[in-house]
Formats: sequence, structure tokens, C-alpha cells
Amino acid sequence: MPISKAPYTRKYQHTKQRGHEANVRCDKCGRIVPRWKTFTTYRSFRITDPIILQQIDKRVLHMMSQRMRVCPKCARFYHIVKRGKSVQKKHMYK
Repeated sequence: MPISKAPYTRKYQHTKQRGHEANVRCDKCGRIVPRWKTFTTYRSFRITDPIILQQIDKRVLHMMSQRMRVCPKCARFYHIVKRGKSVQKKHMYK
């Protein structure tokens, strides 16, 4: 039976040439994980009221989005990463 791997794919490939990378704190649970293992999402809020948009300076609008780094456990729980079937489960249904 083939060895099962993670049912999601990371976009960033960790290589030996990178050396030591910084650890970051997960924005959902607070766990400290290596930066290359995290999934990046963006949290923002949008102002849709036209009266408020006229009163706010346009230079401030780009500051209303934050980058969140989420550990793999929280990414699966909060459905940031779409889970697929693992290798073992794919062979069970053939």
C-alpha cells in the first residue's frame, strides 16, 4: 500500500538552500510554526456606504487588509485548504 501524504498541496516548496527560516505565530490558534508550513490568507473589511467613502481619505483604504498566517491544523478546520482524499483512501475505492 502506498504511503499517504497530506491531502492538500502547499504552494511554497521548502528547499535546503533556504537555511533557517523564522517561526511565526498562527493567527487563529496562536501555535508557533515554521513560516514555510503556514498558509497565507487575507482578512479585510470593505466599506460599502458611499457617504462614509467620501469622508475617508483614499490613502487609508489600502490599510484595511491584513495578512494572516495559519497553521495546517487551523487551515483544515476553517476550510482555508480544501481537503482531498489521501492516497490510501483513493486506493480503497478502486
